[in-house]
Amino acid sequence: MKVVDSDYRAPWWATSPHLQTALASSPLRVRRGQRELVKLGAANEEHVLDAGGGVRLHGVHTHLPGQASRGLALLLHGWEGSAESGYMRLTAARLLAAGFEVFRLNFRDHGPSHHLNEEVFHSCRLDEVVGAAKQVAARWPTRPMVAAGYSLGGNFALRLALAAPDAGLPLVHVAAVCPALDPERTTQAMEQGFPLYQTYFRRKWARSLRRKRELFPERHDFDEAGFKRDLRGMTAWMIDKGGYDFRSVDDYFDGYRISRERLSDMRVPADILTAADDPVIPVEDFHALELPDSAQVEIATHGGHCAFLTDARLHGYAEEWVAARLSAALQHCA
Repeated sequence: MKVVDSDYRAPWWATSPHLQTALASSPLRVRRGQRELVKLGAANEEHVLDAGGGVRLHGVHTHLPGQASRGLALLLHGWEGSAESGYMRLTAARLLAAGFEVFRLNFRDHGPSHHLNEEVFHSCRLDEVVGAAKQVAARWPTRPMVAAGYSLGGNFALRLALAAPDAGLPLVHVAAVCPALDPERTTQAMEQGFPLYQTYFRRKWARSLRRKRELFPERHDFDEAGFKRDLRGMTAWMIDKGGYDFRSVDDYFDGYRISRERLSDMRVPADILTAADDPVIPVEDFHALELPDSAQVEIATHGGHCAFLTDARLHGYAEEWVAARLSAALQHCA
């Protein structure tokens, strides 16, 4: 594993990680991403994929009509994000401009997909993401396949890379932006840090679970009191309610932890971008990673969580970085 300093430099007004992180989720970036896709003439087609075991996942295939594709990029969003999040649209636009076609996958219960499966989403559902990725590769089989993810999506992208060779998934490279490495430490950072983060994710998680309860009342009877707990308490409550099939919170967290040695056998090359001031993913965890020589970690001094803003118009370095790293990977594979 190689650890290097990132080329990203934050504007003088954007050295606060909390400001960066908040602005990165601004509706302005969602709208900008849509405008950029329209300006490129992108065609979008929704798909429901058979992910195996009766599981169905939703996603959006995006391409430029009349343009030959140099590669197929699978994009994975963060927890309680979606295929239409600002960073997903903006990254898709950068990849299209670089000659890729893109599939933006929604995890179970994200985007408009709550009705597709009775059981709820949790972060250990890697098998269905592998199954969906294989379906994507089969539908567009003539292109080299790469993947990228943000936050929890970065965690999934790296686990996808670890699983790909044995699963028969033709993945040649992955890029991960601020991937969640150790769920225990991330949960602690959100509960003990700036209150905005826990409030934000707890509210969005509760909204998702209410939607699930509305769709499948015979299966889910989540009570409102459970939604008022902290994040670890809500996770324990979900295990107790039978929504998560784990013995304990620690057992669940360990199921998708990728810190330290968990990725040491990864055979698909990977690039990772993170920030030393990320308020929810401790940078120390990246220095402790045990990765193969084909992996590189880039650490920026500033950038917040998945933000890396470059100007007052809220352009982002991360989406440019993803397109550049995946483009370089295809050149290396050629």
